[in-house]
Amino acid sequence: MTPRTPDPSRRSERSRQAILTAAAELTTELGYAKLTIEAIAARAGVGKQTIYRWWPSKGAVVFDALLATNEDEAGSLSLPDTGDLAADLRVVVRGTAEEMSTPFYDQAGRALTAEVLTDRTLLGEYRERLLGPLLEVTRERLRSARAAGQVAEDADLDLAVELLYGPMYYRWLHRLGPLDQAYADGLVEQVVRALRP
Repeated sequence: MTPRTPDPSRRSERSRQAILTAAAELTTELGYAKLTIEAIAARAGVGKQTIYRWWPSKGAVVFDALLATNEDEAGSLSLPDTGDLAADLRVVVRGTAEEMSTPFYDQAGRALTAEVLTDRTLLGEYRERLLGPLLEVTRERLRSARAAGQVAEDADLDLAVELLYGPMYYRWLHRLGPLDQAYADGLVEQVVRALRP
């Protein structure tokens, strides 16, 4: 018998939101290691089978909860484009640093970092639904800045994106210091300086 593929269109949006909220709250309260599908279901007021119908694993539920914190009201990632590259990147990097400093992200992000090392399906989802789109909208903002003469014509935009996000991730992962506004602003200043024509 072939397993049925979950049909996202059959999801109750209210149940989905309750499950993601419960996953976020419980991850923060208990930590990822102690989190269970049963606990998420009980907190969300749904049956355990409802969660398994929509998500293949605990990691997938927590990933969706994390992803939901990165979406705007339209359900997509976006970067501002005011014409001032440094100001726009400061908004994004400050927001990212602030989010990475939350108890939920600290628990969920670290757990998912470990999960994607062994779960290739989750890694694919992470790249397709979060990392890839984030890197692309950032590259697009840099393309716009290059067209406006704010970024060198020969700048490697893939490398530039890694220069922007890589140090934050490294600092967070290894707990080398706070991800505060001063750090975010300093990082943006260095990246923008390196990209200038």
